[in-house]
Amino acid sequence: MVCVRLAGLRHGRGNAAVTTAPSPGDTDTGTPATGPEPAEKSVTCGFPTSPIVGLTTVPSDAPTPDGRADRARAHEAAAEVLADRGDWRRAYQHLKAAVSIVRDERTAPASVPDQLRLEVDRLRRERAEAREQSRRDSLTATWNRRYLDERLGTLRGDQGSAPADAPVCVALADVDHFKAVNDDHGHALGDEVLRRLVDLMSEGLPEDGFCARYGGEEFALVLPGLEPADAVRVCEEARARVDAHPWHEAAADLRVTVSVGVACLDDGDRPGSPGLDAADALLYVAKRAGRNAVAYRDVADGTVRLAGPAAARRGIEAAARRAFPSS
Repeated sequence: MVCVRLAGLRHGRGNAAVTTAPSPGDTDTGTPATGPEPAEKSVTCGFPTSPIVGLTTVPSDAPTPDGRADRARAHEAAAEVLADRGDWRRAYQHLKAAVSIVRDERTAPASVPDQLRLEVDRLRRERAEAREQSRRDSLTATWNRRYLDERLGTLRGDQGSAPADAPVCVALADVDHFKAVNDDHGHALGDEVLRRLVDLMSEGLPEDGFCARYGGEEFALVLPGLEPADAVRVCEEARARVDAHPWHEAAADLRVTVSVGVACLDDGDRPGSPGLDAADALLYVAKRAGRNAVAYRDVADGTVRLAGPAAARRGIEAAARRAFPSS
């Protein structure tokens, strides 16, 4: 039996995982060795490691001439121990090292162990699932603020190579009087309202568009590839769907509406949330002008207006002056 030792992964110190294998010609004759010990073959992983408690030796079958099969099994064993403990990042590193060894095209081994392939696939799936879950809102299952900020940053960066007439518009939508929904009908119904809102506002979005929970009862709609006028139309249609939804089926006196502010990414520069500062200010206008409305800035003359039936309301100019005091 040949033992493969993970020299950097036992109790103690070490910054690289090293595998060693005695020469396969050595046999146990029952007498002390009289000559010098055979030289050990060492291979470094190439990535930082820290000790793996409980992993010292790995039994293996007879090694291939270059010892790579033993080294692959050593990394696979390390990955298994780490995966059992939930340390997916380090486990994945060891599995990648094992795959790199067995896929060496210069002297490829006869086959990749089936268990190794299964473990690699499992770790990849779990890594992808964990990444997805970290970007989803746990209540509504829509995208969360973390994903929103990442995507907005990417989209804003892409605008440097996009045509000047291809802006990316964003909107902030806030549920009107949502505290009263929770107070009058309970938080369970309030949660159901938020989930249903996501479905209603996600309808009719452009390709690559998405809805994300911005925080509390606020949601963001990202509308890439739309002209500002088309973005306003999409948001007005979403507002109308929410207003027309039969909320009374959930509770007799329940009514839900949303107020929305629409802007383009280059309309604002607040760090961490590019473009959302302008949308937030326009949302304030929609609230101050009576709620259940979509506020936007006319690209022709810069005037702040309300879309749809709310366009004829009074008080829009006063609300806009308070939202944009420097304009």
